[in-house]
Amino acid sequence: MTITKISAIPDDKAMLRAAVELSRDISAARPEIYWPDMLLSALIGYGALYGAIVTALAGDPTWMVAGLGLLSALALYRALLFIHELTHIHETALPGFRFTWNLLVGIPMLIPSFMYEGVHTLHHARTRYGTAEDPEYLPLALMKPWSLPVFLLLAVLLPIGLLIRSAVLVPLGVIIPPLRRLVWERASSLSINPDFRRRPSEGLFRTMVFWQELGASVWALFLLWSAATWDWRPLAVAIAVISLTAVLNQIRTLVAHLWANDGDPMTVTGQYLDSVNVPPPGALGELWAPVGLRYHALHHLLASVPYHSYPEAHRRLMAHLGLKSTYDKANYRGLFPLVGKLVSSTMVKR
Repeated sequence: MTITKISAIPDDKAMLRAAVELSRDISAARPEIYWPDMLLSALIGYGALYGAIVTALAGDPTWMVAGLGLLSALALYRALLFIHELTHIHETALPGFRFTWNLLVGIPMLIPSFMYEGVHTLHHARTRYGTAEDPEYLPLALMKPWSLPVFLLLAVLLPIGLLIRSAVLVPLGVIIPPLRRLVWERASSLSINPDFRRRPSEGLFRTMVFWQELGASVWALFLLWSAATWDWRPLAVAIAVISLTAVLNQIRTLVAHLWANDGDPMTVTGQYLDSVNVPPPGALGELWAPVGLRYHALHHLLASVPYHSYPEAHRRLMAHLGLKSTYDKANYRGLFPLVGKLVSSTMVKR
């Protein structure tokens, strides 16, 4: 039997046309949804983090610290993933949202929005997706089995790396230009492609980067100072919570795509079929893939549609195109079958 390479799949023009037409009236970002969702997620996340730190300092049972830490990680994870929306919504759509998100979430978690803006859009470029020039693509399904645990281990170490980056490397880069250039190219984007090199920032974006970097560095230095002069345990609890948040995101990343492309450019339909939707009825999808990311394949069809419109867009497309359509082929049942599929792919001898 001949297996068609995913990069050779032609476009399903009927599906692409239906996706655009059926989502036209739900393509506007609604501030009455964005603001409460982001603010409440951040409030719960920081409140639970404070509770975890207080209970840890008081010597309360470990299960209480762990429970509050888990709640904090889940809520902060949701708040953090609004960075994905910031890369796609028009800059005039939600006045003040980017600034507020950076102030409340991005800078405190040492992941300002510039680390995704200007990078993630390359992942959606038709000629870049799944190629060596895609900052967010690795052919994980074609790699060795040990690559998956290494992929997750890197997420565990992320908060320590972010702390070193903002507290040490960025300030040193002010006086050592080659280091500043290296940090920008190699350690200033949320990318998974080790060969990706970020180009220099320009214009107004460069100014935004400066202020976000300054805020993150001041905050990181304060965290280290407080740990050294007061108590190291609050920072340790916070690092553990952010590590769990990073692991959740890395697990989501593992199943966001099938990772089966071998580097050739792909059609939009090929990109869609290499991506994953995990629609209801499963409820857990909203925990490990919040803010619309359980509809990641649909997002690759309609990147500019806001996250709150994806459930309705999915319902309309399924009703219009039906089961066993090209659209339905990117819908999967849940996290664990997808992880199993990826692990099985890495074990195939090539």
